Amino acid sequence: MRRRDFILLGSAAAVTPRLSRAQQKAMPAIGFLSSGSPEELAAFSAPFRDGLKQAGYTEGTNVLIEFAWARSKYERLPAMAEDLVRRNVAVIVAAGGAVAALAAKAATSTIPIVISIGDDPVKFGIVTNLSRPGGNITGVTLFMGELVEKRLELLVELMPSADLALLSNPQNPNAESEAAQTEAAARRIGRTFRVFKATNEAEIEAVFAEIARQPGTAVIVGADPYFFAQRAQIAGSATRHTLPAVYFHRSFAAADGLMSYGATITAESYMAGVYTGRILGGEKPGDLPVLQPTKLELVINLKTAKALGLTVPRTLLARADEIIE
Repeated sequence: MRRRDFILLGSAAAVTPRLSRAQQKAMPAIGFLSSGSPEELAAFSAPFRDGLKQAGYTEGTNVLIEFAWARSKYERLPAMAEDLVRRNVAVIVAAGGAVAALAAKAATSTIPIVISIGDDPVKFGIVTNLSRPGGNITGVTLFMGELVEKRLELLVELMPSADLALLSNPQNPNAESEAAQTEAAARRIGRTFRVFKATNEAEIEAVFAEIARQPGTAVIVGADPYFFAQRAQIAGSATRHTLPAVYFHRSFAAADGLMSYGATITAESYMAGVYTGRILGGEKPGDLPVLQPTKLELVINLKTAKALGLTVPRTLLARADEIIE
């Protein structure tokens, strides 16, 4: 089946291409502000660059790219956004969650900002309207956190009698809203629900160990950039503790997680690149609608289901966009 990946681009520790001063003056610069790291997100950069090229811009030829990667240290983002503003970049691309977009918005009201995030930008006050955002901000939102109820439904379809746990990162501004949505959905179907919080590797391991002491519990992993960065650890820990879990992106299922449901990300990242190029070409960000996911995909890892002793219903398999044997 067709696979799609995502691109969360961004910045921390600025890396500027070493070109001559004359070249730098001749080329506009794009500043990437991201909560992640280049190692974690390298596979997602190609769609963005393809979109940028479609709009007429190629890195190193007629545009520079300055990366600032926060490496999951969200507290660094405001200072890095301010640094990009001081560098007088032509456009800021804020990626990896609302926290990056909010940092960019706080740093400038004049430099165009293209967001590529998983959160609802209206809910967080990043823009006031998706169809005509106005101001200096536009981009792409994946609504990853807003799909938590659907992930819960899929998990319950797989395990009808399971109690439910949410793995949440309290440093994410979307965490409380996501937890409230999940709890409300769990209550409607009469399931016991608990929130478990983790902000680092040790806490993640401790949380899964604690959940495992409550037999019959299934886990919903919150949509968070840090959890995305720790996807191999999280998927591995869930399986080691024999905990069924549902995730927000297919890369978790590819890392032996049980099941994922969310945006494909490749097309969205491509469009973030196209938007950046169009703004460099003179279009106003406020006139460009904030784009939403073009496709949502369900991925099921049958190997992991077998390791967990689960039989996936045929009705669920029939709806899967991808099945990992």
